[in-house]
Amino acid sequence: MASLRDQLGGLVYSTEHGKTCPACREALDACLCEDASEQERLAALDGIVRIRRETSGRKGKGVTTVSGIPLPGDELKTLAKSLKKRCGTGGAVKEGVIEIQGDHRDTLREALSALGYRVKLAGG
Repeated sequence: MASLRDQLGGLVYSTEHGKTCPACREALDACLCEDASEQERLAALDGIVRIRRETSGRKGKGVTTVSGIPLPGDELKTLAKSLKKRCGTGGAVKEGVIEIQGDHRDTLREALSALGYRVKLAGG
C-alpha cells in the first residue's frame, strides 16, 4: 500500500491534458483502466446467469438481482432496459449486476432463457 503522501500527492488536473485518471495517471481520454476492469469481470464469469431475490440493506424492499451476464457495460444497460420494460418496474445496473424492483424471478427466468442464457435461480 502506498503511503498517504503518495496517495494524496498525485496530479489531478493538467492544463495540457485535462483531468487525469487517479489509478494510471493518464489523461481520461487515453485511460484504459475501465476497459481492463470490464475485461477482468467478463473473464471471471462461469456462463451461468444467477437470479436471486434480495432484501438486505434495502429497508425490507424486495429486489430481484441478475448477475453473471457476459455482456459489456453498454449492452448490459440495454438488456436491463428491456427486462425492466418486460416486468413493468424500475431498476438499475450496479457493478455488472442488474437490479429489478420487486419479485420477478419467474418472468426474468423465462425472458433470459428465451435469449439463450443458462439461468439458475439462486438463494432461497
